[in-house]
Amino acid sequence: MTAPLHRPTRTAHPALAAFVRFVVCGGGVGLASSGVLVLLNDRMPMALANALVTVVSTLIATELHSRVSFRSGRRGWGVHLQSGLTVAVSYAFTTGALLCLYAVRPEPSALVEQTVYLSASALAGVGRFALLRVVVFAERATAVDAALGKSSVVMAA
Repeated sequence: MTAPLHRPTRTAHPALAAFVRFVVCGGGVGLASSGVLVLLNDRMPMALANALVTVVSTLIATELHSRVSFRSGRRGWGVHLQSGLTVAVSYAFTTGALLCLYAVRPEPSALVEQTVYLSASALAGVGRFALLRVVVFAERATAVDAALGKSSVVMAA
């Protein structure tokens, strides 16, 4: 009798897995935000509605990204502030895209408007993922880890 073959389980690259979680969480919040933006469009100027939706959705998305996307232990207002800075750039990008649309087509259909908004949001989201992963939610090396790393290099040499 032979032993059963053991097939190692294959796991996705951690960055790819984090990106998928980021897209699911951020995309869900983004789609909900898009719907709210449509509802607010007739009640206030688009730039103001976009700012309001951006602030609220950022708070929600930052918590989701911290807990789900990056599985980070970092919490608090400092994380929200850093994440908020990445959103400020996203806000400028999405608002700029909408203003360009209005310059080309003063009264676009809701479908065209949403296509531009969601496309700009997707591009801004890829940039945010990189910044959040590398800067905001990156694992911070402790002094002990740094010292251990230096002594390991010396011992290896």
